[in-house]
Amino acid sequence: MSGRTASRWDVAVRATAELGEGPTWDATAGRLIWVDILSARVHTYDPATGRSTTLATEQHVGAAKPRAGGGLVVNLRDGVGLYDAAAAFRWLVRDPVPGRRGNDAAVAPDGSLWAGTMRYDEAAGGGTLSRVGSDGSAAEILPDVAVSNGTGWSPDGRLMYYVDSPTRRIDVFDVTGEGDVTGRRPLAHIEDGAGFPDGLCVDADGCVWVALWDGAAIRRYTPDGTLDRVIRLPFPRPTACAFGGADLRDLYVSSARVGLGAAAPPLAGSVLVIADAGRGLAQPAFAG
Repeated sequence: MSGRTASRWDVAVRATAELGEGPTWDATAGRLIWVDILSARVHTYDPATGRSTTLATEQHVGAAKPRAGGGLVVNLRDGVGLYDAAAAFRWLVRDPVPGRRGNDAAVAPDGSLWAGTMRYDEAAGGGTLSRVGSDGSAAEILPDVAVSNGTGWSPDGRLMYYVDSPTRRIDVFDVTGEGDVTGRRPLAHIEDGAGFPDGLCVDADGCVWVALWDGAAIRRYTPDGTLDRVIRLPFPRPTACAFGGADLRDLYVSSARVGLGAAAPPLAGSVLVIADAGRGLAQPAFAG
């Protein structure tokens, strides 16, 4: 590693989330959105006021992202749904598969939602990654996934990064002119004993930040795959990270308590913030 190790974090939201996931900065509202998958809750946090809100969903919720017209798009157990600004719900794509649920998701530069799924038992090949359009069209991009997780795009939109956690890799694809992906190859491998790659985000320099489940750390990789920064964390299961704040310089990190039992440290399930960690990219809202 050619960079530095840091541990300069603060508590943004003290919580006991079973499976906190998917921090996302909503620039229009000036707030952080995150989910507790297994508690079926969508949370928001406004760092300017300290105010938090909670929305209960009727199914396990893998991700929630802001919509261009207000409200949220959510990746649920049985498909992708929409909440309007008044919290009224409707399905956009409903595709129930017994034993499967939605997991992490990300909005592409064109405003489509790339929604991942996984089996509850995490069986290999039981999950997918699909592209969902604002009109409800859905195309399966990657079949035979185990645990579909972090997805993000380079600043110029020409590369897409992706994690299927059990592979212990961050992969990179070329993005075609039509928004499809091709040329899958490894960007970085997570070594044995360092945890499993989970959620990720991409910064303004094109570097990839990834949470390491059972690794108690966030790592940053440069566009050529060099590990150049490690942030140690006070819990073993960070799940995802995202830049937020008015200038997109603060890195928010979600975490989980699930599976830790009595050994769970006090801050497991909380959301942390690392102030002035880097320069984030403005994230598009879902076009639907």
